[in-house]
Amino acid sequence: MAHVSNRTQILVWGWTLSLFLLLSYLICIGFGLLAPQSMHMHEAWAPWLPGFEWLTLQGFLAGAVGSFLYGWYIALLVIPLRSWISRKVAGADHVEA
Repeated sequence: MAHVSNRTQILVWGWTLSLFLLLSYLICIGFGLLAPQSMHMHEAWAPWLPGFEWLTLQGFLAGAVGSFLYGWYIALLVIPLRSWISRKVAGADHVEA
């Protein structure tokens, strides 16, 4: 397996997760506009997205930006942690051999 730098992995995962979360957010907003009130999902998003308010332009934009930024937040934390753990595990395997 070819070595891929942490920076490249962060870029790939940052964009992947950010777009995934943004699309998920947009799908949930669309679902909320089409579904009956009893099936709305915006209550699930509100605690995680500062500034989010249902059916306001400012709230919609705050939710979209927050969703996108969470993807980068996850990538910036997870990729270095994964690399560090991989090195520790590989080092432990090497010592035992």
